[in-house]
Amino acid sequence: GLDALSRLVIQIIFPALIFTQLLQNFSFNLYPNWWIFPMASLLITAAGLIVGLVLLKVIKLKTHRLQFLSLVGFQNSGYLPLAMVASIFSGQEMNNIFIYIFLFLLGFDLVAWSLGIYMLTYEKKAQFKLQSIFSPPVIANLATLALIALGLNKFIPAGVLKPLQMVGNCTLPLAMLVVGGNIALVHLKDVDKKTIFFFLLGKLIILPALGIWLVLKLNLTQLLGFLIVMQLAMPSATSLSVIIRRYNREDALISQGVFFSHLIGLITIPLFLGLYLSLVVLK
Repeated sequence: GLDALSRLVIQIIFPALIFTQLLQNFSFNLYPNWWIFPMASLLITAAGLIVGLVLLKVIKLKTHRLQFLSLVGFQNSGYLPLAMVASIFSGQEMNNIFIYIFLFLLGFDLVAWSLGIYMLTYEKKAQFKLQSIFSPPVIANLATLALIALGLNKFIPAGVLKPLQMVGNCTLPLAMLVVGGNIALVHLKDVDKKTIFFFLLGKLIILPALGIWLVLKLNLTQLLGFLIVMQLAMPSATSLSVIIRRYNREDALISQGVFFSHLIGLITIPLFLGLYLSLVVLK
């Protein structure tokens, strides 16, 4: 049931939310620097992988290094941020950050569903498949941006848009079920305490701390800064455990990392977001 629900959210419901939100709230005139968000997602992923590589040298992990790097490099960038934004903001601010997240996911999904799969299923003879990067959320983003750029969004009737909006509005509650269900399926066997400690240190402490420093240093706007710090503070992507399960690979660290990062994230996420917002107010 969880597998079916996951497919439903990823293939239909979440793309419907992206489609309707972008059509109603996005225009290239309002967001002339829209390309910054997918670029920021690529830089955040790169930062996570770099921090992961540094930590690997510290702990001298000899096995399952790519799983460790995946846990540090790929965060829960869609479901949890959307739910958090919906609970913290309202009105136009909420709509604006939703747009930021969708544009952010355009870059993130391109990497997560290509490089992420390649890393977790690595084989010497494995071949990269271009079609793997075009997941339904990516297609929804690209198609909607193309419609807006061509001005065709004005011709979409309300009889089409409203039902899609109703479907898209199911994303947040169903996404929480997917996240909770994936965590509930985690099997904790022979936890490698040292490896998990350094993973949590990098993922939930070092990355958001660097994010706060960089955002304040660059003097970014509050909403953009909030998005970056929030994404850097997020736990590991639950989709990593889905990929491991889908391709029948040995789950040595993924389930442990996903579980503990979500658990410890209950403390670290509000801590770093609260710290960022307080520093912005003081500044």
